[in-house]
Amino acid sequence: MTTGRDTASIGADKQHHVSLKQGNCRAGNFKSGLIDFVAGSLGGVALVYVGQPLDTVKVKMQTFPSMYKGMVDCLVRTVKTDGVARGLYAGTIPAVVANVAENSVLFAAYGVCQNTIAHFTDVQSVKELSSISNAWAGFFAAFFSSLTLCPTELIKCKLQAMREVEETQAAGNNVAGKARKRVGPWKLTTQILREQGVRGLFTGLSSTIAREMPGYFFFFGGYEATRQLLAAPGQSRDDIGWQKTMVAGAVGGTVLWLVIFPADVVKSRIQVKNLTTPALIVFKDIARREGIGALYNGLMPTLIRTIPATATLFVTVEYTKKLMYNYF
Repeated sequence: MTTGRDTASIGADKQHHVSLKQGNCRAGNFKSGLIDFVAGSLGGVALVYVGQPLDTVKVKMQTFPSMYKGMVDCLVRTVKTDGVARGLYAGTIPAVVANVAENSVLFAAYGVCQNTIAHFTDVQSVKELSSISNAWAGFFAAFFSSLTLCPTELIKCKLQAMREVEETQAAGNNVAGKARKRVGPWKLTTQILREQGVRGLFTGLSSTIAREMPGYFFFFGGYEATRQLLAAPGQSRDDIGWQKTMVAGAVGGTVLWLVIFPADVVKSRIQVKNLTTPALIVFKDIARREGIGALYNGLMPTLIRTIPATATLFVTVEYTKKLMYNYF
């Protein structure tokens, strides 16, 4: 027969077990979030150094479409005028900061959103989530990454298109262009803060969010669906190997840019030209004045860039996570 003391002891043991389980769960969630954060950071660095030259071409073509005949013309003229380091890799430091900030927060938030969706849909593990559930996790995670991405991408875009801005201003004032002084990311940031305040660093935030959230729905949805498709019968999509992971990453990146490119053109115009006009008005104005095709200026270098860049991103993220999970 169980006494009152025995019952109390059993209850205390159960409570202790529950507390330990909750503590282990919290510790596991923290470790998982930290690993996602580090993996996303390293993936962001890899993505920038693979894709920065064509990203520069994309921004120039989006913002000043009438200056260039096409991707090759923009690439060649940029190298001739500014060289590789100061031309094609202009804005690399803020680009690294932007991508580390974005991808660290994105993948950390993605993991949290996956766990949340798994909880509310009664799925035992995030590995069992469907591709559409992963797509929604990416959609919600992108809201948080947009807040960190907007200021750093603003600086990157301004540095990438600085020569074109100065040439346009000189032509408008009918004055010959002067030799440019080198402006770095820190000097440009302090200049914006001095002239516009903190709010100036968030120019284009609404268009960034409008681009990121639907974009990452298709980004993660396309990536996970491709991994599932490439997995052999009975094989986990986490075990498909680095080659197939690269293919899935390239598919995810391609789908993302095909969906969001018009919104990205609008964002680039707003940020580079310091426009205060709402994004929807800018969108309509570009379509009316320049035609629908203008909303896809720079798409070709973007797609060429995104295949190796996002493939590298996902391989870096996935294998960093595996390495860290095994180590810890």
